[in-house]
Amino acid sequence: MRTQPLDAFQVIADPSRRQMLMMLSKNSMTINSLAENFDMSRPAVSKHIKILYNAGFISITGIGRERHCLLKKEGFNELQEWINFFDKFWTNKLSKLQTILNDKQKFSQND
Repeated sequence: MRTQPLDAFQVIADPSRRQMLMMLSKNSMTINSLAENFDMSRPAVSKHIKILYNAGFISITGIGRERHCLLKKEGFNELQEWINFFDKFWTNKLSKLQTILNDKQKFSQND
């Protein structure tokens, strides 16, 4: 049975994964060095890393015997598009409110 892919919000819903992303925003890290920062088993850390990888938030590069995790932009695109939608929504609403307030002010000055 195949599981449904997680959307970006499901991926970042987990605090450990958010912390991993924040750590990777400073430097690339090996899977082992990431794991050292969490009070969970190595397989649990690997599961989180696999989720981040499958959702496009990180890439994993083999350098020698080590596997390095790096942030990737693709995973953040869905989040950014969602935020941009609501930025435009609120900008439009506030612009309309400004127009109404300006019209009301002009009207009251003409009385």
